[in-house]
Parts: sequence; C-alpha cells; structure tokens
Amino acid sequence: MNNAMFLSNPGTVIAIVLGVLVLLWAYSIYVSLIKKKNKAKEAFSSIDVQLKKRYDLIPNVLFIANKFMEHERGLLDDITRLRAQAAKLPAELNNAEQTLNLDKEITTKMGQLMVNVENYPQLKSDQTMIQAMQTYNEQEEHIAAARRFYNSAVLELNNAVEIFPSSLIASMLNIKHLPFFEVANEAERQAIDASKYFK
Repeated sequence: MNNAMFLSNPGTVIAIVLGVLVLLWAYSIYVSLIKKKNKAKEAFSSIDVQLKKRYDLIPNVLFIANKFMEHERGLLDDITRLRAQAAKLPAELNNAEQTLNLDKEITTKMGQLMVNVENYPQLKSDQTMIQAMQTYNEQEEHIAAARRFYNSAVLELNNAVEIFPSSLIASMLNIKHLPFFEVANEAERQAIDASKYFK
C-alpha cells in the first residue's frame, strides 16, 4: 500500500523520470567523450606508424647521401640525432606534442637535405637515391593523410572538452585538450617534390 501511494504521487514519478533522464544524458556525454578520446588515440597511433616507416627510410637515404655529400656532415648528423630521439619516444597520446615537434624538426632537416642534393650532380642522378627519394616522398604523403585524420579527431575531442556541458564531465574524467599538428613556417607547408631534384 505504501508503494502504491508513493507511485500514485505525480511529483514523485516526475522526479524519478527526470532523475533517470539526467543520468542517461550524463552517461551519453561520458560515452561520447570516451569515443572521441579513443578516436584521437587511434589517429595519433596512425601518425606514429607512418612516422616509424619514415624513420626506417631515413637511414637508407642518409647512407646513399653520405657517399656524395662530404660538406653536409652537420646536416646528416642532425637528421640522425633527431631520428634516434624520435625512435626512443614512446608512442603515447600524452607525448603528442613532443612527437609532433620532433616531426617538424625532422621534416625541416629532410627538406634541407633535398635542397642540398641539388648541389651534387652524381647524387641527383644516382638511381638508388632517386628510388629512395621517391619512396620517401610517398611516405610523406601517407604522413600528411595521417596528420589530417589526427587533426580531425583532435578537433572533435577538443570541442567536447571545451564546450559546456561535456566540459564538466571531461574535467571530472581528466580528459584534456590535445595539440593539433601545425606547420611552423611557410617553407614547411610546401610538400617536398623529390622528382624536381632528379632531372
């Protein structure tokens, strides 16, 4: 009889229904945040896979270039050092900013290497170097696609982390804003076309 009276009170029923709706609403925000965070992790992992492939190509390019480029020792050493740093960095989302910064440095140095190849006619015409640079250029295209996917995932997550009401749940779950991959200067915005160096 007590239960019947309790349920027959319209105010109580409305309060229960509203409470359940609020819980479902909060849970849907939670699920959405977790999905966005996991999508960003997946996107970062895709960048990491493509960067590792690039890091595997760099020693081949440097080995071939080293035979011809006596005056570029500092540049070759810089690329080797940066590659070693990047290879040691754990592929985790909380290392995204450091990984992206190393990537920018490597991209800049490899761009300088491509420009300097122009000064070495034997290197420009070496078939192994031409093939290595074409493979490297293809890998750069894959990295660019992975960066676009990452930035798209980060945009969704950052919007959810910054916009009310999901921002409240994100702060309770310690889900933070992630960095975008951004090109530092106009020279880096230009894709490196290795074919123009091997005419």
